[in-house]
Amino acid sequence: MNKRLLLLITIPIISTGLLIFLWQMESAPVITYFPEDDQTGFTETSTTLEMVSQKSRDSYEMIWTSKSVSEHELYLRQDASLLFKNGQLLGIRSKWKENTDTILMKDTFNGEDSKYFQVLSFHHGEVHYPDDEIKSVHHMTYDQLYVIDSPNTPLESFKTPETDYEHEWFDLLDHTTQQQLVYNWKRLLAYFDIDKDAYDKVPFTDLNKFNTEPLPSFTQKQTNQIMGQLWEGIYKNYILRAKNVTGKSVSSYIPLILFDKQHDHLIVLFEWNGQKEKLIQQYPDDF
Repeated sequence: MNKRLLLLITIPIISTGLLIFLWQMESAPVITYFPEDDQTGFTETSTTLEMVSQKSRDSYEMIWTSKSVSEHELYLRQDASLLFKNGQLLGIRSKWKENTDTILMKDTFNGEDSKYFQVLSFHHGEVHYPDDEIKSVHHMTYDQLYVIDSPNTPLESFKTPETDYEHEWFDLLDHTTQQQLVYNWKRLLAYFDIDKDAYDKVPFTDLNKFNTEPLPSFTQKQTNQIMGQLWEGIYKNYILRAKNVTGKSVSSYIPLILFDKQHDHLIVLFEWNGQKEKLIQQYPDDF
């Protein structure tokens, strides 16, 4: 691996804590899970990252978009989207509306140097029926983008590597990001004295696969409920913290989700400005 390329990526990673920014969220009710509604759903859900232009020799402009459309207007629609660069939290967006079918969030931001961007969104809706019956619908979407910003070549971006040049950068950015994440996760596991072999470990940014892939020994319907309740906890304990630190430097890596192999509970591990956190979610008794 070219040492110069390695230097280009390691320096931004070391300093990334100084570059963190969070978009201000609109005041919103918390995301609350209710029993899944089988009578309605979404006609469109998407999350996209796109590099649109080079701002200067040292920066480029990105567009981050999250959109969801339900089959009809719902009592409450609410979406949340989390953006990470090289495994570290970069931005959070949340938006809600009453009596609507569409939520659209679109932001532009500037990037610097070669980066691996990942974004995960949660699209949620509350369905209210007579006699105070409330149900919910939800879905997750994901996108990623690798940006190559090298002094000797034109600015380039890709989602999946195709050329040898892109594969070289893919390996470098992916390896460096994973190396930092694994180091962070190992420290959290050791701090809380957790037996890693007792859990299936899934990065937070991989959760969207459970839209159509059930957890081991669970049905898809049960998995949907676990995911909905997991996001309820993530919103209250992770996303809402951004409202108190807007404009300040934040250091937080992609959370690690631990699914108990005995099918009793899950654990969310993350670090927020050096403070190690552990959230435990028990599975419903009627599973």
